[in-house]
Amino acid sequence: MRNIDIDLLEIFKAVVDCGGITKAAARLNRVQSNITTRVKNLEERLQVSLFHREGGKLVLTAEGHLLLTYAERLLRLSTEAEAALRSRSPSGRLRIGTLESTAAARLPPLLSSYHERYPEVQLELVTGDTTSMIERVRSFDVEAAFVSDPFLADDLEARPAFTEELMLIGSKDITSLAEARQLAQRTVIAFATGCSYRRILEDWLSMSKIIPERILELTSYHAITACVAAGSGIGIMPRSVLRAVHAVGQVQALPLPPKFAQTCTHLIWRPGYSSVALEALQEELSRCDYDERASHPFDRELEL
Repeated sequence: MRNIDIDLLEIFKAVVDCGGITKAAARLNRVQSNITTRVKNLEERLQVSLFHREGGKLVLTAEGHLLLTYAERLLRLSTEAEAALRSRSPSGRLRIGTLESTAAARLPPLLSSYHERYPEVQLELVTGDTTSMIERVRSFDVEAAFVSDPFLADDLEARPAFTEELMLIGSKDITSLAEARQLAQRTVIAFATGCSYRRILEDWLSMSKIIPERILELTSYHAITACVAAGSGIGIMPRSVLRAVHAVGQVQALPLPPKFAQTCTHLIWRPGYSSVALEALQEELSRCDYDERASHPFDRELEL
């Protein structure tokens, strides 16, 4: 059976974008009856209803939403393929997911260099935790994403991107954390459950037999830094982010034990998936070393 052609997907997407047959016909410079027939042919071919027809309005069904995901991907690849063959240079849209920490501390120099090299690529960033980023890659919402250890995604391709050193942070009046019991009864301030760094902190606390009084969930590193500085609790943060949020002098930061201190940020993508723009990003990661090895004022040791 012949595959669905790109022209049919373009018509389907135009109907979705325009919210109806009439406007889609005007955009595509076709008669309305042609658009209606092509949509019906597509539904018959797939043996599903793509739209609910409610009072003259077209609303996507669950199957319609699924097809739209693939249609957007295929149309984007079609446009990109034509542009790449003509210009032999990456162009079009590159939508990638990223952790908040990676976006704040690691991506600015990488994406700046990438943009200078490939100005025709339109970069789009989506932020979230590791768990949500994995699901976005699986559902084709992003082409690739930066996630952090620990994570489980055997169905996806991955390559190391950045090495991070995690720091335990507390208020400035905590001058010594030599004894683990000093952390007992403190509030843990962190991102939501899907955050890899939070899992590492919880594993370390569990190993140290420390039971926090409660967990306060926040949505930004600036907010976490502010609460820690105010003495509201303790948190965990990569050294690179501490620099990025200008936390020097605001909080006390100490490195975690080696087993928990080092973690790796990976770039993940779907197996077999490739695009000129994504390949260029992977090459940019290989070309430049963005890990920061400079000395840093947060250099005390945490002894347990």
